[in-house]
Amino acid sequence: MRITPLPPLPCLVAFEAAVRHASFTRAAAELHLTQSAISRQIQQLEEFLGRSLFVREHRSLRLTMAGEQYAAQVHRLLTQCAEATLDVMKHYGELELTIACSSGVAVLWLTPRLPAFRAAHPNIKLRLIVRDGLASMSPAEFDVGVYYVRQQAPAHFTARRLFNEEVFPVCSPRYLAGRELAPADLAAEALLLLEDGQRQWMSWPEWFDLNGVTMPKSPAGITINHYPQLVQMAILGQGIALGWRYMIDACIEEGLLVRVGTSSASHGGGYYVISPNDRAQNQAARLFTRWLFEQAERQTVA
Repeated sequence: MRITPLPPLPCLVAFEAAVRHASFTRAAAELHLTQSAISRQIQQLEEFLGRSLFVREHRSLRLTMAGEQYAAQVHRLLTQCAEATLDVMKHYGELELTIACSSGVAVLWLTPRLPAFRAAHPNIKLRLIVRDGLASMSPAEFDVGVYYVRQQAPAHFTARRLFNEEVFPVCSPRYLAGRELAPADLAAEALLLLEDGQRQWMSWPEWFDLNGVTMPKSPAGITINHYPQLVQMAILGQGIALGWRYMIDACIEEGLLVRVGTSSASHGGGYYVISPNDRAQNQAARLFTRWLFEQAERQTVA
């Protein structure tokens, strides 16, 4: 018997992304489409259903009652479909390992250390997925992840803390030019701001607030949506960035960046080793997890 009625799959994917981001624009960026294409797909889905799924308000989206009910089911079904598909595609063995992490962790911390792991375990076949935001990851996609978590990881993941959070301003030695800047002085400087749809990482307004300073509404500087690029701009002397201890340590040790003052801030979050809790780790995942904590211990002792 034919399964019917079924809406077009691209419309469901667009709808799920728009719900998760609460934005057509951010959904379009994730799916590599235009905002207007996402809007058309949502409209097509609403016409197919004969129901409005969103209330379009000025600069915001709000689900209708029908939209809320449909969103939960669509997310569950698409996740199950993705997991089933990946199970078929993935040839899983004891010496195969898929690692997931954000771009900042990948570029600043993990990638420089991976050659040492490969040298110690040459028989392990590695695959690295770089994706910002743990919320966008399915448990079926990876074996071990390294992600920043502000409060707690989603229920379907097991999380073990690797590093505590400590956030402080950094810039190139050339930019600072020997000056000593207090938190209040930074408000007048060129700030490098991270444009982050996930809203996990600490922002400049939050950092200023935790240090008892009011940030100007329109600060001078540059807004960037990719943290490694933001760090590179800081290295090139284009402004002051927020740096996360342990992730930014290598840049400081190499003299590419320096701390601006002694002030720091924390939301109580940290970097965690993440693993799906719906399956046991294979040999490669166990070895890699142990290696991660050995690396973290060496860095914190140093």
